[in-house]
This record gives sequence, structure tokens and C-alpha cells, in this order.
Amino acid sequence: MKIKQTEFPEKSVLSQGKKDFDYVDSFEGELTYNSRNIDISEIGKAFFTSGPKWGKKMFAFRNKVVRLLGLKTGSETEKQQMEKNFKCEVGEHMGIFRVFDKTDHEIIIGEDDKHLDFRVSLLLDENKEHFDEKSLTISTTVKFHNWLGILYFLPVRPFHKLIVPAMLRNMIVQLEKR
Repeated sequence: MKIKQTEFPEKSVLSQGKKDFDYVDSFEGELTYNSRNIDISEIGKAFFTSGPKWGKKMFAFRNKVVRLLGLKTGSETEKQQMEKNFKCEVGEHMGIFRVFDKTDHEIIIGEDDKHLDFRVSLLLDENKEHFDEKSLTISTTVKFHNWLGILYFLPVRPFHKLIVPAMLRNMIVQLEKR
């Protein structure tokens, strides 16, 4: 399965404000098997269950550190309880993530905090090369508010570029097995 870094999708709800973000990236993968009948809520739910084990450990470490700085964290217990009832609707929370927007083809999740705001777009679109397939693109945007946001993102950025493609690969495998 091929996961590639790609241009920020113009079809994304977030593309309108792209010039206002301090950081933007996008990763794309192809859904081949039975991708015509995937509901966008399934993609949102898959996002929260597809993190690599090493990424989950890093996120737990991140929560311990940023709690000391007064930044937002997602409670693991709360997340496990919500996974069962999570509908992926606008306004709902899953851990640190809130659903900001939802269309038939895209979900925007993220959070606003005192150091930075971030958004993650999960966009299901027609595959540009194979019209009988779909592509799934995860795009991330970050807007820094102060020096703490810039400092926070310095060590996060390289791991982000490893975690997102791994998550995307896991999401596709999970969605194709359904």
C-alpha cells in the first residue's frame, strides 16, 4: 500500500484558510477494496483506533509533560468510554480532539489551546488515477499563538511526519477489512 505526501487538497474545507496557517501537510493513501460504501463517520472513528502503539505511548508521554504547562490533554479513560458512543458529529469530543465540521466527504477535527490551534482534515475523494477507487487524505494545519506554540511544535513535527502516514496506513487496512 502506497502512502505519499501530497499537496493540500483544494477540496478541503480548510483550504480557504490555508494561507493563514503556520504549518500545513497532507498525506494520501488509496482505498481499493469496497471503498464505494464507506461512510465519512466510519473514517472519523477509524482515525481514533488506528494509531501505532509507539505513537500512543508518545501521546501519553506528551500528555504528562504538557499537563505541567497547563495545556489541554485527553483523558485515556474518557476516550475509551466515548469510543463506544462516538458518532463523529460536530461538537463531539474524543480525547483532545473536537469535531469542528463534517460533510459527506470530510471531517475536520482538532482543538484550540492557548499555545496553538490545530485542525486535522480526513478527506475521502475520488482517486485521480483509478476512478473505481477512492483516496483518503489526512491533512494537518497548525496556527501558533505564541512562542510556546512554536517551541512545543519543534519536537512534535518530526514525529508527526512519522505517525500520520502510519495512522493512514492502519486506517485504510481497518476500513478495507470491514
